[in-house]
Amino acid sequence: MKKHLIRIVGGDYRRTPIPVVEAPGLRPTPDRVRETLYNWLQHLWGGDFSGKRVLDLFAGTGALGFEAASRGVAHVQMVENNPAAVAALRALRDKLGARSVRIHPGEAEAVLRRMDASRFDLVLLDPPFALGWLDKLWRSLPGILAPQALVYVESEAAIQPPEPFQMLRAGKAGQVHFGLARFAALQEKDNNRVSN
Repeated sequence: MKKHLIRIVGGDYRRTPIPVVEAPGLRPTPDRVRETLYNWLQHLWGGDFSGKRVLDLFAGTGALGFEAASRGVAHVQMVENNPAAVAALRALRDKLGARSVRIHPGEAEAVLRRMDASRFDLVLLDPPFALGWLDKLWRSLPGILAPQALVYVESEAAIQPPEPFQMLRAGKAGQVHFGLARFAALQEKDNNRVSN
């Protein structure tokens, strides 16, 4: 049986094939959705990815995180629970010589709890569907986000982030809803109230 492959769609590693391992709940983000996301980021970040720190919390194939590395971000932290997927991520990172990519085997919530000092500019959330992950994760994110950080989400239902997140862009591909939200720190809201 032929192994399923997807490809990196932009940047230095463009057209690099990514093997898709068999793992429960693994749904690689389609090429055109990744292209849409990175077009949004290109616009919002003024084309400058160089200093950005990215967390790919349910890395799976690594397609979302390797797209960020391909575009020259400073750091990509990938978190993945499935051993076969972790091995595939490491093999691809080594093949690409992607020095900005770190791969952390482990369960998403446990890893988040240990990340107090980290500050990410972008968090990529593509968790397994229908397990209530997003409800649990929104509350955990503020402690690891830089001011004005962005959060990309894929879900089986329309995405409605709670405060202090503001939805900036949204789309749908087949049955998958995807969107990009901005973290608006509570301190910034308080400052705005004082200045008004």
